[in-house]
Amino acid sequence: MKHQQSTPAPLEPPEPGAAPPAIDTAARSAAGPGSLVPASAGPLVVARAVFWSFFGVRRRAGLESDTASITPLQAIIGGLIGAALLVACLLALAIFVTSN
Repeated sequence: MKHQQSTPAPLEPPEPGAAPPAIDTAARSAAGPGSLVPASAGPLVVARAVFWSFFGVRRRAGLESDTASITPLQAIIGGLIGAALLVACLLALAIFVTSN
């Protein structure tokens, strides 16, 4: 009796003009820690990544984990908020120093 190995079906390319498959965020969070779908990063993780990017020093392992969990939209919004806070702090410092 011969044992036949089953081969997976080849992946077919999407039809031209078809929308890419959407990632279900509920499935992403329910997938658990051992899944291949990364969990979405929380606001503190995004804030930490933005701070380190402004500071300019980051370990490679931290960068890779942030890249895997932070979406581009989270990075853009976090960067805009971080830049606004940085400008506000510098402006407040300049006003404080020049008022005396």
